[in-house]
Amino acid sequence: MGVQKFIRAKLHGIRVTDANLNYHGSITLDPEQCKLVGIMPLEFVDVWNKNGGARISTYVIFGPAGSKCCVLNGAAARTCQVGDEVILVASEYSDSSNLLKLKPKIITYKDNNEVDEVLYYDVDQDSKGDMKFEIKKCLSF
Repeated sequence: MGVQKFIRAKLHGIRVTDANLNYHGSITLDPEQCKLVGIMPLEFVDVWNKNGGARISTYVIFGPAGSKCCVLNGAAARTCQVGDEVILVASEYSDSSNLLKLKPKIITYKDNNEVDEVLYYDVDQDSKGDMKFEIKKCLSF
């Protein structure tokens, strides 16, 4: 099948804490939370607003550690309101033969952007070669 785009990491349900139209652009996130799933500064991510439906692509910058921040900056600030829940996805391109090795980590959130759970997606194959998909809980994070 060749190279395809796969999910690598996801922040699911993080709430927007600020929107700063006069900043140069990007999304500001807590580096401690990014570290849990492997999101890096300057990495491009997709942001999907659960409240308004807007979908954008931007890059990550780190805010203060422990801040639980999610700040949409520049033009991205027009796509979200403070308090909106967003889904943020980092992707990677890989050969489909690597699918079984991918174990993307996902954070789910409580209302105050405190981490609720750290999960991962697990794809496996049964003896017939059919794909199986499960969401599993990370035992340590």
